[in-house]
Amino acid sequence: MPSSFPAPCPASRCPMAPRGRVWPAPSSSSGWMNGPAPRCPSTICCAICRAKESLVSPLASEWTADALADPVPLARALIACPSVTPADNGALDVVQAALTALGFAVERLSFGEEGGEGDQARVDNLFARRGSGRPVLAFAGHTDVVPAPADSGWTRDPFAADVEDGLLYGRGAVDMKGAIACFIAAVARLPRDHPGPLAFLITGDEEGPALHGTVRVLEWMQAQGITVDHCLVGEPTNPEALGEALKIGRRGSLSATITLRGQGGHVAYPHRADNPVHRLVRLAADLTAAPLDRGSAHFEPSSMQLTSLDVGNPTPNLIPAQARVTLNIRFNDHHTGASLQRWLEERALQACDGRRDAFTLVTKLSGEAFVTEPGRLTTLLEDACLAVVGRRPVLSTSGGTSDARFIRAVCPVVEFGLVGQTMHKADEAVALADLESLTQIYHRFLERYLEAPE
Repeated sequence: MPSSFPAPCPASRCPMAPRGRVWPAPSSSSGWMNGPAPRCPSTICCAICRAKESLVSPLASEWTADALADPVPLARALIACPSVTPADNGALDVVQAALTALGFAVERLSFGEEGGEGDQARVDNLFARRGSGRPVLAFAGHTDVVPAPADSGWTRDPFAADVEDGLLYGRGAVDMKGAIACFIAAVARLPRDHPGPLAFLITGDEEGPALHGTVRVLEWMQAQGITVDHCLVGEPTNPEALGEALKIGRRGSLSATITLRGQGGHVAYPHRADNPVHRLVRLAADLTAAPLDRGSAHFEPSSMQLTSLDVGNPTPNLIPAQARVTLNIRFNDHHTGASLQRWLEERALQACDGRRDAFTLVTKLSGEAFVTEPGRLTTLLEDACLAVVGRRPVLSTSGGTSDARFIRAVCPVVEFGLVGQTMHKADEAVALADLESLTQIYHRFLERYLEAPE
């Protein structure tokens, strides 16, 4: 090994190491794994990994409430873990160490298959609680991040957690490791003996299929008889400035593929064929002829977007045997996934002149529309924003889906986090000033919630 390079780093720290179980992996059920840590196969990347080691190394005994009250070191430690879904790579170890230092009892929960891929990949999650009694306020978030490929325009190492000109750079800075650090910092600023019960639900499967993350943790909680009364999700909710928007709900999302079947043939003999393209055109026109609705009290009008019209026929004198339309509907609380599926079936049946054997419909529901009615929970957050940044956020239901769609079945849930301008982009970054302001907002919210719980 060239003398200019340090000894190879543990694979759990290295973005080039083989993916698999984090090493070591502290767990309430399995403890520390035995044996030597696997080594990174590349000596070149180890210099980078060693430079990051100081960011991710603190153990529970090394964290203090005073240190955790500053969100920046914790945010940097989280960003330094390349936790691209479903790999954890030490991110939950960092969260566990911080929460343990603050007196939380932590459970590590893994679902999926060891060594599995895709929808079956193993996912690491964390649930933590401090205090007893009711009501229980939970903070929910995710440590997994989307990839940051080398050819995607990054001008720096996406996992180096660089601080420059008042900005913290790195994948997950905004979505949403920064918000996790802020809420932990807000808790650290509370008196250690504060009796208010608090919980954390942190998953590693929000950016992926979302099969073995929050939804499985909620099932585990139900089996254990664990309840929470209110939940705050730290997703980036603000378009341009902190304090602009507080999400009280989300639109539902339904994707669909309708395949229209016919009979292929020569274009010169249309009476010997059955052209599905003509029905495709009629169906597409019918689906887009009128809006689904005009909105509701808390939602914009539903949106139906055709995303593909496919025939796959490069031959101009051949009538194809089938044609396909793919679409997505982002819908409000006027609809459900079931009602929209019936609507699509009716439109397809009409386009096929009543012939049910002339089409197939395949749908995938990502989540139903939901809304948390404004009340004490939203008012406390609004007041905290106004006090800290001078803005009262609008109550929004815009945007895509989040894990709040699962949590809403358990308790009232709202979402508030950082500014989302750079999320999922190259050179994702958060202003250090925003990290401090969000910590203050969360802290003020916690004080008011815990001093006079419902």
